[in-house]
Amino acid sequence: MKARKGTGWLSVIQSTLSAAFGVQKRSKLERDFEEGKPADFIIAGVIGTALFVLVLIVIVNLILNLS
Repeated sequence: MKARKGTGWLSVIQSTLSAAFGVQKRSKLERDFEEGKPADFIIAGVIGTALFVLVLIVIVNLILNLS
């Protein structure tokens, strides 16, 4: 079994965002499965989801305060 060399955090964030929007290339998907660590992608996904929810909450509060 080959040791995983991993991917950098910038690559993990880019892959996570691309996957969230559904525009990731097949070659990058295969690279992520071969070289990436699942924990890195899980952490990036949880942080990305939390930030998305927080942004939505801020936007809704701004709209409600302006009306």
